[in-house]
Amino acid sequence: MKSVPPRLDAAFIEKQREKLLRLRATLVAASQAAETEEADIRTQRTGDVLELEEDAQALDALEREDNLVGRDIERLERVNRGLKKIVEGTYGLSDKSGKPIPRERLEAIPEALYTLAEEQTLEGKRP
Repeated sequence: MKSVPPRLDAAFIEKQREKLLRLRATLVAASQAAETEEADIRTQRTGDVLELEEDAQALDALEREDNLVGRDIERLERVNRGLKKIVEGTYGLSDKSGKPIPRERLEAIPEALYTLAEEQTLEGKRP
C-alpha cells in the first residue's frame, strides 16, 4: 500500500478495504446464484410444456434478473477498482478529477470513484 491521502488514515483505509472485499464476495455469490437460477429456468422451459402465461412470467423473471446481474457486474467493477486504488494509494481521490471524495460518501459507498457532483454529471443528472 502506498501513501494514504492525509485526510484518510490507515485504519479507515483498512476498514474500507475489508468492506470492499465483503462486498465483492457478496456480488460474486449473487451473480453465481443468478446464473444458476437462469439455467434452471431455461432447463424448465425446454423440458416442460408451459402455458403461455407461465412462459411470459419466466421470460419476465429472466429479464429482471439480467438487469440485476448487469448492475451487479458494474458494481463489481467499481469494487475491484476501489481495491486497486487502495493498493495504488489513490483511494478516496476521484478517478475523473483527482479531487478528494468526502469521507462520508466513502463510508456510504465504499466503491465510490467520483465525487457526488461528478457522478451526477456522468449519469446525466444535475448536481
